Amino acid sequence: MNPSVDFYFKKNHAWQKEIKKMREIVLGCHLTEELKWGVPCYTFEKKNIVLIHVFKEYCAFLFFKGVLMKDPAKCLIQQTKNVQTARQIRFTDLQQIEDKAATLKKYIFEAVAVEESGARVTMKPTAAYTIPEEFELALKKNKALKAAFESLTPGRQRAYLLHFGSAKQSATRLTRIEKVIPQIMAKKGLNDV
Repeated sequence: MNPSVDFYFKKNHAWQKEIKKMREIVLGCHLTEELKWGVPCYTFEKKNIVLIHVFKEYCAFLFFKGVLMKDPAKCLIQQTKNVQTARQIRFTDLQQIEDKAATLKKYIFEAVAVEESGARVTMKPTAAYTIPEEFELALKKNKALKAAFESLTPGRQRAYLLHFGSAKQSATRLTRIEKVIPQIMAKKGLNDV
């Protein structure tokens, strides 16, 4: 247990009993507990393996390379259509976690084995994502913006493109683009502070 992570398990939220049990299970697999992205993250030799997170309707284990896991119990879920590598196992009550404890440990050990193997996921290239025409026009008008955007990592580029593209109306896309131009120019990702 990492004392700097304890606060997360003491927060007043609906999934307190469930995440405490999840913590107990994952710590039984000899991983290192850290705090990343404001949530408990469990690593093996400094490589992210699994994290615990909560949502309104469920709590979950998120396996960073879940797409590479075998999933014999058919319990891994793709969080959204845009998530390429990570997969979740979701829970809506404590009993589900207790009933699957042995399976969860097997999945955690498999996730470690996947990481140790050096297996990598072939990501959909950024070029395969649609660039909204509003952003394409902004890039054509502003060479510095284009250079700054192209200097971002592929993941940061994808995040911006998905953020812009998820807006249904052109006016909303334009507002989103204008709002983040300073961030792009500063070579920061959408969620960078």
